[in-house]
Amino acid sequence: MRRDTRPEATAPVPARTARTTRVRRAGAETSDDPALPDPARVDPDVLLTLLVRHGWCRRGGAEGRYSRWSPPDDREPDTSVLVPADRSFEDSADLLDEAVGALARSGVPSARAILAALLVPGDEIHWRRETPGVGGAVPWAAEEELRAAATAMLSAAAKAGRTRAAYFGARLDTFAAEFLDRVLVVAPGTGAGRLTAYTPAPEDRASAKTLVRALEATRDAVDFQRATGRVDAFDDGVMLGVSRELIASVVQLVRGSEGARITLAWSPAVGVPQGFGNRRLLLEFSPGDLPALEAAEERLERIEPAVDVEVTGAVVRLKRQQPGGSGVVRLRLLAGAEVDEVRVRLDEADYRTAVEAHLAGVPVRLRGRLERKGGFRRLSEPAGLAPVELDDAERERMLKALRVADTAEG
Repeated sequence: MRRDTRPEATAPVPARTARTTRVRRAGAETSDDPALPDPARVDPDVLLTLLVRHGWCRRGGAEGRYSRWSPPDDREPDTSVLVPADRSFEDSADLLDEAVGALARSGVPSARAILAALLVPGDEIHWRRETPGVGGAVPWAAEEELRAAATAMLSAAAKAGRTRAAYFGARLDTFAAEFLDRVLVVAPGTGAGRLTAYTPAPEDRASAKTLVRALEATRDAVDFQRATGRVDAFDDGVMLGVSRELIASVVQLVRGSEGARITLAWSPAVGVPQGFGNRRLLLEFSPGDLPALEAAEERLERIEPAVDVEVTGAVVRLKRQQPGGSGVVRLRLLAGAEVDEVRVRLDEADYRTAVEAHLAGVPVRLRGRLERKGGFRRLSEPAGLAPVELDDAERERMLKALRVADTAEG
């Protein structure tokens, strides 16, 4: 199965509201008790959507007033949740308070997942990696690979949500890192080959929408390649968000496993974005897909062209082998390209100009071609290098920005 089109996977949704080490955990407190959503802020429609999404079964209720729900597969038969039809009834606040309490006391994993979704707004993404293990446990390295792949996938989606490219390299790294800082990892569905994250909605929904379209295009292109031997379908997928980085993240997710699954459920508080069916994304990749994916990686990196740019940057490092002749300069970019730093080889005259700019504490401006080789961190064919005169206030702002960047790197 490639896409989940089962009735239970198409719950009605109301229309309303890596760097791995930098992803935060929601609900962290000093006590051992998990944080709970405030019943006064729980939307009954959102709670109903989550109960349906996680397979809870309706067991009756007063039509138009409330409905009763119990855990799936007859687990915990004594557990049930009463959900008011809306907040207009006098006892709706009490029912929601009791519903949150019942979910908190339940030992059913989906109850914890429902509470987390109520507590942490956003679009819900799950990764599942089938890795051989013992007694449900998986090797430590397998968990690291899962988190690294998920981080790379979210980073690729953030970049493609901003602009399309077959290969990004270092471009938009800062933008992607800022997006990852807003992603939350929660306890339900995490561990033993599983990871659950929430991406902010609606503010960062461009990344989630791009991820859905790009993964579906990747799945279709892999199927096409396996059927015909042609990889050009990946080229067409670039306009939908497919990139070398996204393909690499899928390869990392699948390699060394027996298969991987990615699911995405839209935030019930925000609703389904326009242009997307009222269904849950479910895509699977297997080790048999790896040859097609690896061929696509190479192709997408190869077809992305170099870019003509005019950049402004501060000289942060200078190096040459001997006192005279050409040398290599590293620039911390302030404008002109969506990368943090570039290296450029300068002739003797331009190298001397760069040295003088560095000593004076002023940036330089030059033209060149941002090369694909090295991840778009190298500027070739430099021309027109010249210092940029700054007043005292601009110079202080530049030095402050450089200090902030150095602190972030440290």
